[in-house]
Amino acid sequence: MLYRISAFWARVELWAAAGLTLVVTLLILLNVVTRTAGNALFWVDELAIYAMVWMAFLGASAALHHRSAVAITLLPDVVSPRARRMIDKGVDLVVFGFALAMLWFCWRWFLPLDIAQAGFDRIAFQGRTFNFIYAEPTLTLGVPKYLFWLIMWLFALGATLHSAMHLFGQRPAR
Repeated sequence: MLYRISAFWARVELWAAAGLTLVVTLLILLNVVTRTAGNALFWVDELAIYAMVWMAFLGASAALHHRSAVAITLLPDVVSPRARRMIDKGVDLVVFGFALAMLWFCWRWFLPLDIAQAGFDRIAFQGRTFNFIYAEPTLTLGVPKYLFWLIMWLFALGATLHSAMHLFGQRPAR
């Protein structure tokens, strides 16, 4: 069951990353055309960067599911299959710990209960917590930055799901 949920979420992540790849490409082409015409749109650069960041985090999370992340396999390549399985489980444990830490840091950063207790009043939240995450706008888009930073939550949740699947779940028989 955990494998199927992880596989579904990895497919969603890869489709979203592929869509964002297209968005980045189109934004860069738009940037080239507008700069060539002498009428640059500066917000295009910023949006392309945010789209690329989202694409990278979604792809990295999906790579955890597929075990296709960059790795140094010098040691696992020369040990017995049993030792390799132990190394793989150790890596899974480290990745799971990292994913849980990411969830914790996102919780501490966004403080979802605190903003809810403040009635989603940004000013009251800032006054109580001295956390200005919900007040900072992007430079050229003028959109609150926390909307783009939500990718950290998605990555942390995806990484937790995928690493938990490798650590605790079982792959279906082929």
